[in-house]
Amino acid sequence: MRKKFKEIFGKTDDMFREYPMVLLMAFLAAISLMATARGNYDLNYNDFVFFKFGLVSCLGISLMFGLKMLSQRIGKEIYLEIGGIIFLIGFYLLLPDREKDFTEFYAYLLLPTFILSHLLVSFIAFFGEKKELNFWQYNKNLFINIFLTAVFTGVLIGGVELAILAIDKLFDFNFNNHYYLQTFYFLAIFGSCFIFLLFNEKGLKDLEKDGNYPLILKFFTQYILIPLLFIYVIILYFYSAKILINWELPRGWVSYLVLAYSIVGILGLLLVYPLKQEAAKSWVKIFSKMFYFTMIPLIVLLFIAIFTRILQYGYTEPRYFVLLLALWLTVVVLYFVFTRRSTIKFIPMSLFAFGLFALIFPYLNTFSVAKRSQKTELQKILIENRLLENGKINFDRKVSDTVADEISDKFKFLAERKSEDFVFKYLKADDQKVFAKNIENADFYKIENDIRNRFSNIENTNRKGREFRLELVSLEKFQSIENFDYLINVPYSEENKFILYGDKFQIDNQQNKEKLLTIIINDKEWNLTPFILQTLKKHEGQNGNIEVNEITTEKDLDNYHLKLVFANLVNEKIDNVKMLSNGIYYNPPILLVKKK
Repeated sequence: MRKKFKEIFGKTDDMFREYPMVLLMAFLAAISLMATARGNYDLNYNDFVFFKFGLVSCLGISLMFGLKMLSQRIGKEIYLEIGGIIFLIGFYLLLPDREKDFTEFYAYLLLPTFILSHLLVSFIAFFGEKKELNFWQYNKNLFINIFLTAVFTGVLIGGVELAILAIDKLFDFNFNNHYYLQTFYFLAIFGSCFIFLLFNEKGLKDLEKDGNYPLILKFFTQYILIPLLFIYVIILYFYSAKILINWELPRGWVSYLVLAYSIVGILGLLLVYPLKQEAAKSWVKIFSKMFYFTMIPLIVLLFIAIFTRILQYGYTEPRYFVLLLALWLTVVVLYFVFTRRSTIKFIPMSLFAFGLFALIFPYLNTFSVAKRSQKTELQKILIENRLLENGKINFDRKVSDTVADEISDKFKFLAERKSEDFVFKYLKADDQKVFAKNIENADFYKIENDIRNRFSNIENTNRKGREFRLELVSLEKFQSIENFDYLINVPYSEENKFILYGDKFQIDNQQNKEKLLTIIINDKEWNLTPFILQTLKKHEGQNGNIEVNEITTEKDLDNYHLKLVFANLVNEKIDNVKMLSNGIYYNPPILLVKKK
């Protein structure tokens, strides 16, 4: 037993010596995200700083591991780590200071960067190395270690969380819920990193050493993955034939199906790469030769699908990335079809190069192209629909709901990408003030709603399945109860009866019935449904959240003066779709009662 403990602690000691920066990044990431786990969704300033620091530290885990692999090949570990730290500091400074400014724009920056950092790990230690099989063994071992790490970490997290839950419930400790989340962050980040590094032992030399081809991998590839790919490609070919027969443009989502087939197929080729050398494995050779040729018509279909969307709506970051992947697939297919002495290192290296181009190349990167394209599309829509008057948008002109939606969506898109000066020139001075206030508050969804709701003459095109949601929100947060005797909280979606001053009161708040809200005193009825419908009708054709001064109504009923105060009213519907309810609802209002 002592020998086993000594062996385990010896491996742990070796790991801390071999991978100090990787473990440091994992520890900082875990602690930072634990600091944000307080059970609420809105982060304060300090929480958001920790959140940003945690994200960058997570990025640093894969980056520092990749640099460690490179240093084991070429040396210069200290210089590489200093370079990595400088990059992480610069990346941290690219992120916004406020949570409100953390828009989808940064998702399109973060997600590709994380993918690139993992791609870097796959090939960075093999620049100039000609041993193809070593490269494959290295990535195969990484793949297996990642899978094993996921299994071990899942079991560890489940076991520890259940242990905490058992102690909490059996001994009545009443732990705060954020303890569970903090435990998850620590084990999922630092714990998984620790386990992964234990599997990697000494690093590069252990990872690239020759080994037997795993039987489970051979079975999975031969009898599951490749047959599924054949079925998948047959479906896509039949769909292509349908397009040709009906002479119709492909649906937008077909591009994602082609990409999925391509990427999974390339992964399958990489998995069976060593088997190509074995004469007995003829099925591998057939699959390897056929795959790239089957890709050619699908790539044509992919280009047609993506350009159909781009020509109709312009570039956005997702469409740019799909187009970039289509170009990369074209290059990969041409490379393996026409190059006799091809290398599988070309796949991750070329994808990394394309991804890096998309993020940092001047003028042609995804953010520049998307921004310029949406500016052009906005100008085009305004001119085609004759909405400009002396260079400003005339919101009184008649427009279809589709046009109003497109314009408001592009205003939001450009506002999120710091192009407010461009859209300012289309707004009158009063509209600019409101727009500037929303920009300052980083309330981008309010920008979208405000722009759409400024159109006073919107034509409903009755598009099937189009969803509308209007919410009136009262700005009056405090209600004076002076001159009233009682304040009653109206119950939510139920009937409530009580006696007051000897009189029988009944509040029926069913919402989904023909009468939305009814107040009855001694058999005398006040039906609030007409008031609710009329209030919503004043904003007919508008969409999104609209702030109003107050939502109140008063009435004398029997021997009482009543005042009803709403915090909000919501009208939600889908065109041409039969809904189970009338789509009108609200938070429970309050009723003020005064005896006359």
